[in-house]
Amino acid sequence: MTREELISRTQQFALRIIHLSEKLMGKGGAARVLAHQLLRSGTSIGANYRAACIAKSANDFLNKLKICEEEADETVYWLELLANSGLVRKELLLDLSDEARQLTAIITASIKTKRQNIVE
Repeated sequence: MTREELISRTQQFALRIIHLSEKLMGKGGAARVLAHQLLRSGTSIGANYRAACIAKSANDFLNKLKICEEEADETVYWLELLANSGLVRKELLLDLSDEARQLTAIITASIKTKRQNIVE
């Protein structure tokens, strides 16, 4: 996957998170709090990946990718919490949760590859 493809993919993911969060905001209470957390983590994956793409060094790139990994994994957590709490039916979140897990895996693999390249 190219940088441009991952930038596009993370942006499309962020747009889906925005739409879900907007729907949850109207529910109030816990749904509103979880929507805010989901919105923060789900949209920051792409923003931090873009920052990684203009990193000043290999170590800077790795550090920024690590933030992406953390935000992607956090997004998985909030989606699981929404589903397990019953605030959103699990089946409605399956595709979004799968994409969050895939993004986490892609970013994790990129970190491992970059670390190997730095050592060599």
